[in-house]
Amino acid sequence: MRYKLDETRKTGRRTRTSHAQVVDELGKAIVAGTYPVGSILPGDTELAQRFKVSRTVLRETMKTLAAKGMVVAKARVGTRVTEKNLWNMFDSEIIAWHFDNGVTEEFLLQLYDIRLAFEPFAAGLVAERANTEEIETLRELALEMAAAGHTADSLALADLRFHLAIAEASHNPFMRTLGSLIEAALVGMFRMSTPPTENGFANIADTHMRIVDAIVSGDNAAARRAMEDVILDGRHHVHEAFAAGGSETVIGSISAAISPL
Repeated sequence: MRYKLDETRKTGRRTRTSHAQVVDELGKAIVAGTYPVGSILPGDTELAQRFKVSRTVLRETMKTLAAKGMVVAKARVGTRVTEKNLWNMFDSEIIAWHFDNGVTEEFLLQLYDIRLAFEPFAAGLVAERANTEEIETLRELALEMAAAGHTADSLALADLRFHLAIAEASHNPFMRTLGSLIEAALVGMFRMSTPPTENGFANIADTHMRIVDAIVSGDNAAARRAMEDVILDGRHHVHEAFAAGGSETVIGSISAAISPL
């Protein structure tokens, strides 16, 4: 399985190239506002000395950040940080940098808004298109959530696997590319919550099995409603966590939860 949450992230950071390290540091600094919108990034000489890398690495770094929509190079001016509405918010690294900086309730709820826009439709497609093997996989993944002894992380991983399997079984490649948004929303929600037996996640297998049952019946509308209920429930948990703990507590509990895969 490609998604292994914290273990994957630690390994990824150990093997990161010089180029990736510089992209990560500058990307986080831009998201944090160290380099505000409209500001000019330091020149190559300063950055090369700071990061101990070549100008070639810096050029590739700026190309990467430009591809994410975060910077634009201007002749005889320098590299400027662009307006946030130009950033590619579907990019997994940009999502990760927001979590590193400390996410707000608004940011997490916006993730759930996007999930509501496409995941119920994906579930409806699965009801129409899934084959027997895919349906059995979804059933097994839903049942996995009912296993005893889950931690917040392991339950988040089980939930993530189910939702990525839905995207895969929709047979629409655009759905699968949105996996980083699903991961960010799910891990953020679980990291903000108390253990599953205490916070209402105990029925998570049942709510996901309703999605599977609707898919088995080939009922597009019912699959969409069941998925919508699951996402709205997660959105409600996010709202409750911020209301109960305050933004500082919530941010502290999840700031390291999401990283690019």
